[in-house]
Amino acid sequence: VLDFNDPFSTEVKPRILLMGLRRSGKSSIQKVVFHKMSPNETLFLESTNKICREDVSNSSFVNFQIWDFPGQIDFFDPTFDYEMIFRGTGALIFVIDSQDDYMEALARLHLTVTRAYKVNPDINFEIFIHKVDGLSDDHKIETQRDIHQRANDDLADAGLEKIHLSFYLTSIYDHSIFEAFSKVVQKLIPQLPTLENLLNIFISNSGIEKAFLFDVVSKIYIATDSTPVDMQTYELCCDMIDVVIDISCIYGLKGDGTGTPYDKESMAIIKLNNTTVLYLKEVTKFLALVCFVREESFERKGLIDYNFHCFRKAIQEVFEVRMKVVRSRKHQSHMQKNKRPTPNGTPRMPL
Repeated sequence: VLDFNDPFSTEVKPRILLMGLRRSGKSSIQKVVFHKMSPNETLFLESTNKICREDVSNSSFVNFQIWDFPGQIDFFDPTFDYEMIFRGTGALIFVIDSQDDYMEALARLHLTVTRAYKVNPDINFEIFIHKVDGLSDDHKIETQRDIHQRANDDLADAGLEKIHLSFYLTSIYDHSIFEAFSKVVQKLIPQLPTLENLLNIFISNSGIEKAFLFDVVSKIYIATDSTPVDMQTYELCCDMIDVVIDISCIYGLKGDGTGTPYDKESMAIIKLNNTTVLYLKEVTKFLALVCFVREESFERKGLIDYNFHCFRKAIQEVFEVRMKVVRSRKHQSHMQKNKRPTPNGTPRMPL
């Protein structure tokens, strides 16, 4: 079990903390994004009363720990060692219920951020303005502006203007929560510039409008090309992944029920009524490339497939480098543990 004090665990598996007041929707977010729970089922979730940890290890890129903290946690409780917790954290997600009076949440946010920043200035602070499905478009914008202004004013009053907070409007009833989590996870992937560069080269040489590299389990996109992300485009990609996985589970298994429904042969083409083609190809057993292509460009499918073959090969090379780094860090961590003295003062014998 990787613990708070293990430097290897936070280096290879960045830690994401989910914090916020009680009933703000933290556990529901985790269940919908990582457990495919229906949003309506989250209404029956019990309130979290202890710290819950989950390892997310879908691929070499989507590889982190999520710590869900109960809303009533007390930073001034001497048993709560916040220094140890914040020291190895990659991202802190603070969830604010937009349909509730958020003044208490803003006060808790300020306390959390200032404590965390003193311990670890490298933490990414991500603010989810949650449950916005119940607000009108104008009210959403006004709420985001108000929370943004108040949170940054509180930091400025404390002389902490250099702390950067990122804000997202989220709901578990649409794809906004998946897109927000995608942005959070991307900041924790050191290979992100390499992946974006590979996607830029791929689309420019293939006549593709837009491409996403998706984790098919969570529908988080771990990289996209440098063109802007349109929410409607992202939603169509998510829906396509659902269709592919659902149909694969019905028809993709062997007669005896063995094998995996999503494999290297997995591929899908969906033609939309606006002369656009959605094209999905398997990259690894957990990753898929989803592309938006104009019909006239898709006529050169052979060129696209050849360029995809080169892209997949490059991704595998990035994977191999990543795995070498992981093995090296693991070995170093193991050696450091063996060098530590035992409680009676004698050095540990190497295993």
